[in-house]
Amino acid sequence: MARTDADADEAPLLSEEPLRPGACSRELELREFRDRYVIRSLDGGAAFAVSRSVGSISPLSPEEAAAGSDCKVSRIYGVAGIIRLLAGSYVLVITSRKDAGSYQGSPVYHVNSMKFLCCNEAIKHLTSQEKRDEAYFMSLLRIAETTCGLYYSYDRDLTLNLQRASKLAAGRIHKPLWKQADPRFVWNKNLLEELIEAKLDEFIIPLIQGSFQSAQFTLKDRPVRITLFSRRCNRRLGTRMWRRGANLEGATANFVETEQLVEYEGHTSSFTQVRGSIPLLWEQIVDLSYKPRLSIIEHEETPKVVQRHFYDLLQRYGETVVIDLTDKRGDEGDLSNAFAAEMGRIHGVRYVHFDFHHVCRGGNFDNLQVLYNQIEEAIQKQGYFLMNSKGEILLEQSGVVRSNCIDCLDRTNVTQSFLARKSLDSQLQRMGALSSSESISISDNNNDVFKKLWVEHGDELSLEYAGSYALKGDLVRYGRQTLPGLIKDGMSALSRYYLNNFHDGVRQDALDLISGYYTVSQGSSSPFQAGGFESASYLPVASAIIVGGITATTFTLSQVGRNAQHFISSIVCAGLTVGVIVLVKANGKQFCSRPRLCGLI
Repeated sequence: MARTDADADEAPLLSEEPLRPGACSRELELREFRDRYVIRSLDGGAAFAVSRSVGSISPLSPEEAAAGSDCKVSRIYGVAGIIRLLAGSYVLVITSRKDAGSYQGSPVYHVNSMKFLCCNEAIKHLTSQEKRDEAYFMSLLRIAETTCGLYYSYDRDLTLNLQRASKLAAGRIHKPLWKQADPRFVWNKNLLEELIEAKLDEFIIPLIQGSFQSAQFTLKDRPVRITLFSRRCNRRLGTRMWRRGANLEGATANFVETEQLVEYEGHTSSFTQVRGSIPLLWEQIVDLSYKPRLSIIEHEETPKVVQRHFYDLLQRYGETVVIDLTDKRGDEGDLSNAFAAEMGRIHGVRYVHFDFHHVCRGGNFDNLQVLYNQIEEAIQKQGYFLMNSKGEILLEQSGVVRSNCIDCLDRTNVTQSFLARKSLDSQLQRMGALSSSESISISDNNNDVFKKLWVEHGDELSLEYAGSYALKGDLVRYGRQTLPGLIKDGMSALSRYYLNNFHDGVRQDALDLISGYYTVSQGSSSPFQAGGFESASYLPVASAIIVGGITATTFTLSQVGRNAQHFISSIVCAGLTVGVIVLVKANGKQFCSRPRLCGLI
C-alpha cells in the first residue's frame, strides 16, 4: 500500500540524502506569518517569502527564513506555481503526496492534495463587480486544487520517454528540472513563470498529468517489472465536450503519449504509442441529449491544421500509422469520412480505418486481431527501444501508432492495450524471458497483472478528460463483456452525461485559467457579461433531481431479483428521471454548464 507523507509525525525533519545536481527540494516547511508566507527547504536551506498583501517574492537567507516564531508551521512537499488575479497572487503548494513507484531509479510521487495560499489583501480596494469576478476566479482555483492524475519527481525529468531521454546530452541532468522538461507535458507550465523569473530553480517542480502504473511478476524465476506511464499534452487541455478536435496550430484535444517500459535482467525496453482527438476543426456542444450532434467546422485552414499536426508527429516520433476507430455511420461516419479525405493529402503517414463497434460487436476483443493483421508489418518495422545494463542502446523505435476514436478513451484504450501486449511479447522474447513461440498469456497470473495495469490506466485517463471511469474495461480484463461490466459501464455513462451537462463548463473555465488560455488583468471583461449566467441558478435543482433519480433507479435495479415491486419502482424512478431531463431540455440549452472564460477554442 502506498505511503502517504502528509501529517507523518515520524518522518525526519531533515532529509539525509543530498540533492542531486538539478534536483528540487524534497520536503519544505511552510511558515505562515500575518504579513507573509515563508517557504524554506529542509534539504538545502534555500528559502523565499511571499507578501500576503501584494504577492511579491523575496529570496531569503537561511537565517532570515528561520527568524520569527509567531507563525503557523506545516510541512509541504512542493510549490506547483503562482497565479495572479485581480486582488493579488495565489501560491499553489502540494500538501500531501504518496509513493507511486519509481522511474529509472528515481522515486515518483502522486499528488494527493494541493492548496492555494491567498495573497490577496488588495481585494478590499476592488469594485463590487471586480469582487464578484474575483470570487468566481477563486472558485475555479478550488476546482484546480482537486485536479487528479498529477505526478512528479524531485530529481528526474518525467516528461521525456526513455528513448528521447537516452539520446540527449549527459550534461542536461545538471540543469534545473524545468529546463530539462518537454513543455508540452508540464501541466503547471503557466504557473511556473513567476518562480522562474525569481530564479527559484530549487523550488520549481514540473507536474505531469496522466497515469503512472507499475507492477511486477515472475518469469523463469526472475522478476519482470512493467511500468505504464502516460503524459497528457497541455496544448489543448480541456474537458470531454468542451475540447474536441484540433486548434489552428494543429494541437489536438486529449493528446496523450503512453510509454510501456519493461525491465528484466538489467535490460530496459520501451514501447511508445500516442492518442489524440481527430485533428479536424469540429465540436460537439452539450444540449442535454445523451449523444449531442457532431458538427464539422468549415474553415479554409483545415488542410493546414491537419498538416501541422502530422508534421509535428513525424518530427518527434518518425513514421506514423493512424488508426481511426470511429463508426462508419451517422455523425461519426461523416467525421471519419472527412478525416480520411484529409489524410489522403498527407504524405508519409499511413491511415487505417477500423470500425471497432462493428467488427468487435458483441464485446469480442479478440477481433482486434483483424486490425493487427493489417498493420503487423508496420509495427514490427517500427519496433521498440531497448538498452542494456550499461546504458548502451541496442534497438530504437523508429515510428509510432496514433489511435483515436471520438473521445480517445474507451475504444482507444482497448486497442492500445492489444498492441501493447503484442509488443510486450516481442520485448520479453528478445530479452530471453520468453521463447520465440511463447506469450505472456501462457500464465494467467502474469496476464492478469498486465490487464489490470491497462484497466487502471484507462480509468485514470478517463477521469481526467470525461470525469468518469473508462467504459469497456471488461474487454481489456477478460476479452469479453460481462454483466457486472455492463452495469459498471452504464453507471459510468450516466456519470459522464451528468458531468458533461452540469459541471464541465465550470471545469473548463478552471483549466483555461490555470493553463493561461484566459489571463486575468485589470480592465478585462467580466466573465458575467457574456449573458445567460443567471440561468445557472436552476442547475442545482435540476441536477439534484436528476442525480436523485439516477441513484434511486440504480438502487432499485440492484434489488430487482428479489420481487416484482422493485422492478416497478425502478421503472417509475427511471421514468421520472427521464421526465425531468426532457422538461429541462425543453427549456433550452442554457441549463447546461457552459464555459464563460474562453468558450470553444
